[in-house]
Amino acid sequence: MAVKIRLSRAGSKKRPFYRIVAADERAPRDGKFIEKLGTYNPMLEKENDQRVVIKRERIEYWLGTGAKPTERVALFLGQAGVIEMPKYNERPKQSAPKAKAQEKMRLAEEAALAAKEAQAAAKAEPKEEVVVEAAPAEVEAKPEEAPAVEEAAPAETPEETPVVEASAPTETSEETPAAEDSAPTETSEETPEKPVA
Repeated sequence: MAVKIRLSRAGSKKRPFYRIVAADERAPRDGKFIEKLGTYNPMLEKENDQRVVIKRERIEYWLGTGAKPTERVALFLGQAGVIEMPKYNERPKQSAPKAKAQEKMRLAEEAALAAKEAQAAAKAEPKEEVVVEAAPAEVEAKPEEAPAVEEAAPAETPEETPVVEASAPTETSEETPAAEDSAPTETSEETPEKPVA
């Protein structure tokens, strides 16, 4: 007699409840069984401890005598650590998605890859911004060097601005020494002070 460890349905209509039993493989599903080894209540949440209850010692005994578990019971036993998790073969081609569905899945995968690449590029851009943030520090260092360039520029300004010399040639000559003594922004402020003084 070949023994199977399988589910036997109990419960009422639309309210299933299963017993995990050791039974002769020739016996009907809900018929005669040798021993009750646990219960399975699919109406409970997956996290609930009472969803699958097994008598571990008795199941190990029946497995030792050569009883074979069904696919569903083997899954329960694998999750409980009584046996290794079962490995399922690939499903037949008949149940595989059709050509249009496979094309949609392929396009969805490509879109997901493109989104990941865009996120990776976005993550790479802040690193470049850090380099840009370092550049303003260098620009801040350059204004210190800039006054030397600006000091040379006022000497060239009288040549470039003949219209200003025609209206007030004496003021431009007075402004040139003031520009050498102080910063160029201060020269515009000092110009009104000198005629008053």
